[in-house]
Amino acid sequence: MNSVALACVAVLGLLLFGLGLSVSMMRFRERVTSGCAEDPANLLHKLVRAHGNTTEYAPFFALLFLYLGSRSPSSATVALMVVATVCRCLLVVGLVAWPTMARPNPARFIGAVGTYAAGIGLCLGLLR
Repeated sequence: MNSVALACVAVLGLLLFGLGLSVSMMRFRERVTSGCAEDPANLLHKLVRAHGNTTEYAPFFALLFLYLGSRSPSSATVALMVVATVCRCLLVVGLVAWPTMARPNPARFIGAVGTYAAGIGLCLGLLR
């Protein structure tokens, strides 16, 4: 198994579970048991969206990384794993760290485009 692939899976897992814990802690702090304000500047709203978005992509990326990582991946494939992982983290930063989600920002844009490009590249890698 490729160690970079495993490290990328670990980062995605930490991102996913860390965001889940952050949402739970914020809900406890704000005494909100379900849902959140629709305010794109509300921290709980931003954390919920970051966690939801991560939940949509991280599992499939983990599967791709583990499968491709077990098959002596090329340098390009390993690079795509790193790019995908960095872009997932960058997207979370773009969702949570900016004052509001109402306006686009460079971190979100690069994170999203990189997620799509790396994901497509890794899926094409399954065909070789």
